[in-house]
Amino acid sequence: MPKVLISDDLSPRAVEIFRERGVDVDMKVGLKPDQLKAIIGDYDGLAIRSATKVTKEILEAAHALKVVGRAGIGVDNVDIPAATAGGVVVMNTPFGNSITTAEHAIALLFALARDIPQANASTHAGKWEKSRFMGVELTGKVLGVIGCGNIGSIVADRALGLKMKVVAFDPFLTAERATDIGVEKVELNDLLARADFITLHTPLTDQTRGIIDAKALALTKPGIRIINCARGGLVDEVALKAAVESGHVAGAALDVFMVEPAKENDLFGLEQVICTPHLGASTSEAQENVALQVAEQMADFLMNGAVVNALNTPSLSAEDAPKLRPYLRLAEQLGSFAGQVTEGGIGSITIEYEGHVAGLNQRPLTAVILKGLLATRLETVNMVNAPAIARQHDIKVTESRSDQSSDYQTAIRVTVGNGKDHRSITGTLFGDKPRIVSIDGVPTEAELTAHMLLIENLDKPGFIGSLGRTLGDGQINIAGFHNGRLAAGEKAFCLVSVDQRIDDSLLKRIGHLPNVVSVRDLSF
Repeated sequence: MPKVLISDDLSPRAVEIFRERGVDVDMKVGLKPDQLKAIIGDYDGLAIRSATKVTKEILEAAHALKVVGRAGIGVDNVDIPAATAGGVVVMNTPFGNSITTAEHAIALLFALARDIPQANASTHAGKWEKSRFMGVELTGKVLGVIGCGNIGSIVADRALGLKMKVVAFDPFLTAERATDIGVEKVELNDLLARADFITLHTPLTDQTRGIIDAKALALTKPGIRIINCARGGLVDEVALKAAVESGHVAGAALDVFMVEPAKENDLFGLEQVICTPHLGASTSEAQENVALQVAEQMADFLMNGAVVNALNTPSLSAEDAPKLRPYLRLAEQLGSFAGQVTEGGIGSITIEYEGHVAGLNQRPLTAVILKGLLATRLETVNMVNAPAIARQHDIKVTESRSDQSSDYQTAIRVTVGNGKDHRSITGTLFGDKPRIVSIDGVPTEAELTAHMLLIENLDKPGFIGSLGRTLGDGQINIAGFHNGRLAAGEKAFCLVSVDQRIDDSLLKRIGHLPNVVSVRDLSF
């Protein structure tokens, strides 16, 4: 039974979901790093919020760990490169608090337009300063949305309902999607020049860090108002302070800061700046949603192999997992076969999907092929870290797909190159059982077993007999025999299933048989 540790406060219902799905679970909240490090080796999964820091040191101690699940969007507290290197899936729950975060942005939009927090404080102080708090209407104003994904598109929808004009900058936003959600797709500089309000809803990456800096602010209209409910590092706080103090920025509303918890900040004390303590996801509905989602996702992964909302490996839904299961077995066998028969270094891997498999989700299949191939040379390789390991070793991975397959209803071909020559292995499914159907273009149909011999030979009379006698003399029982050739007398391959592993001395004897070009033992 898989075992999960919940180390941050989650809904009690999350614990119930784990147990209902056959996962053992412990809840230990408030652990210090050394305490977490001491026990994490006992767990297959770790469910967290923002308090637990999943560092490289923690991951190195997590010998059995397979998945880290973050109840929420941000994973700044997880060392994703270290998790990937260790083969640990990192999941988040990007949709559980989307509405809540979007609504908070809209709330700050209203607060910023009408000076509501400042007016509230003034009125509580016994003042009556109607003329001091002269706001602006939202109707007809231009809202610039930087990042128009899940949350940004919800904000855009709400803003359109307020009769605002919405322009959006997002490199991943297609023209068709922009039309569907009713926004105008623009470049960043255009958005900066046109917007009356700017709201940010993009992840913090090297490309987006400081996207609102002094240079960007200089391109905005005088009187611009800025809202950030995404990540603190998106806005240069020093530049924003200067722009507020100069009067160029009429106001800002920030829910996130470069350093959190933000006990002090350059922007604190500025009357034009509204601040909230990272409340974007702070509703009872959102907290419940993300807790339940992370429990469901982690349980599905540990029990069924489904990968949902993963940040470092291809997704594989609970619906897709049963469909792909036989293909995943075939993919791993093909990768392992190719790795065992390739000599020297690996410079390139070409994967061709033909027929029915071309219409399926190939990303998990490619990851498993790489895992099977690299595992023949390296330890601790799995489908999570295999693509990263391939990149680290400068292995070029190419994929192609075709709805047509010349000989089979479905087929996967793996070709490995090392600069001098190539080895190519093709497989298919007979029912749900993987079969090898071609080796270097030579038709050779075989079901792979635990122990096998691959012999390349010249197709000459007497070869099969001499091979059988040699194996018999070595007390090796033949479980299956599969022979393929291009033409009489030319290159042939022989795949032999045997009941036990063959020792080196017997392999040498087989290698010295007449017409044998090469021999190697394979295991699956």
